[in-house]
Amino acid sequence: MIRVAIADDQAMIRAGLRSLLEREADITVVGEAADGDAAVRLARRTTPDVMLIDIRMPGTDGITATREISAELPGTRMLVVTTFDLDEYVFGALQAGASGFLLKDVPASELVAAVRVVAAGDGLLAPAVTRRVIEAFASRPTPSPPPGIDELTPRELEVLGLVARGRSNAELAEQLVIAESTVKTHLGQILMKLGARDRVQAVIAAYEAGLVVAGDR
Repeated sequence: MIRVAIADDQAMIRAGLRSLLEREADITVVGEAADGDAAVRLARRTTPDVMLIDIRMPGTDGITATREISAELPGTRMLVVTTFDLDEYVFGALQAGASGFLLKDVPASELVAAVRVVAAGDGLLAPAVTRRVIEAFASRPTPSPPPGIDELTPRELEVLGLVARGRSNAELAEQLVIAESTVKTHLGQILMKLGARDRVQAVIAAYEAGLVVAGDR
């Protein structure tokens, strides 16, 4: 059972998300919060597998709450659900540790699928909007390559570069002519060496390291 918490300052949004998610046999909603401070308290009390969190909320905002929860409860995956597209708040949330984000007008089926993906330990990189946000973040100057990048083997660097270009595991396996299980092994090593929580954080590291640049496909 996937345990989900919801943090949004709009009661109707919270009610809609709860109703949608609780229709699923493998998902249960363990609590709701109306602001960032309450979100942090809720996460501490319930330790959900996934927290859906808005960006702009009263008091502590979603970015700060995401940073606190990610640092204190690494087992809780943060999924931003926002009305904002290319907005510094969104890639700020990715930098703070979010595993991905969705827009609030996303189809219900995609939201449910996203919860399952994030709960499984992966990140959301497929939607074009996510790619644009990561590229916008990555175009900012960074002081130095991220820690751990020099520990990657040539093959792992190749895999990371392709992941950053949006390739799925199946596409990676086909392009590199290796088994999909081997792809997963490489990804596990990459995440461990970079200290990354998921693919989203690994992709940010790839951009920081200059393995890919904004707009690269």
